[in-house]
Amino acid sequence: MKNVLVTGASGLIGRKVCSGLLKKGYGVIATDKSPHEYNEGKERYHFISAEITDEESIQKLFRDYKIDAVVHCACTADNDFGHIITENEIKISSAVDGFLYAMASAEGVGHFILISTTQVYELPKTREPIRETDKVKITTNYAKLKYDSETVLSNQVLLNQDMITAAIRVAPVYTSDFYDNLMSKVIDADGVPFMYRTGDYGFQFCCLHNLVDFILCYLRVAETNRYTGIYNMADRYISTAAEIVKFIRQRYRLGPVIQKNIGVDGMKSVLGIIKNREESKTNYRYNDFGSFFNNNVIDATKASKICSERWNLQNTK
Repeated sequence: MKNVLVTGASGLIGRKVCSGLLKKGYGVIATDKSPHEYNEGKERYHFISAEITDEESIQKLFRDYKIDAVVHCACTADNDFGHIITENEIKISSAVDGFLYAMASAEGVGHFILISTTQVYELPKTREPIRETDKVKITTNYAKLKYDSETVLSNQVLLNQDMITAAIRVAPVYTSDFYDNLMSKVIDADGVPFMYRTGDYGFQFCCLHNLVDFILCYLRVAETNRYTGIYNMADRYISTAAEIVKFIRQRYRLGPVIQKNIGVDGMKSVLGIIKNREESKTNYRYNDFGSFFNNNVIDATKASKICSERWNLQNTK
């Protein structure tokens, strides 16, 4: 039995990752500032309450358990942090990464998985799929937080190539009972549900179960450092605004959806972007209306060679 350390284990992503690992027979060493009942009492689940910045507690954890792999979910939007990412959150993440990576390397951890974000990419003007080798453009605090974390991890890889590492650039996540990221794309600045025309434009998301499946498969098949690298993780297809509205209506209450005019409202959106530059930088769920109709697709071909994306809006649980 292998032991996997999961940081940020009580958050949305962390607790689902822990659950998936337990089902596959792993021992899970979970840490967060406070416990969550989701995995409480399950066999092979060991929770240690500790701030992720508490180096002494994290060092003790590595001494007390033989850690074979680390899944670093802490300092992640929809997990430890909310949708507003300030300079303080960036500092917290920065304080964590260096010592955590170095400690994992020194203790002979075999696999290290970092949860990153697709926000690091520069959105192409064309509709070409966004691949792992494409340009990055750091315009938001969350993108900076995660890209800095990727950089620290890649530097650690140069020092220790025996540790197999993956930085997973994940599109905004959802499940059947978590739809905040979906909702943000069909709510205007006044909190009113809306669509342009028939809602045939779309956005890239990642069903959380696709992410968990990939992590489980990666730990199983990544046996050499040729698996070390960056992996995009997203649903196979974009989700249209119309599909998002239907999804939310089927499960939750949703008022009337306003049909907006692209020409008039498009100009208002441009003015709004200029006015709200600071919000666009700090708000993880900020609606960039300028990119609404790009239909940019995150290319997850590399990840699909390890594990196919079988979950979507229609069959999520």
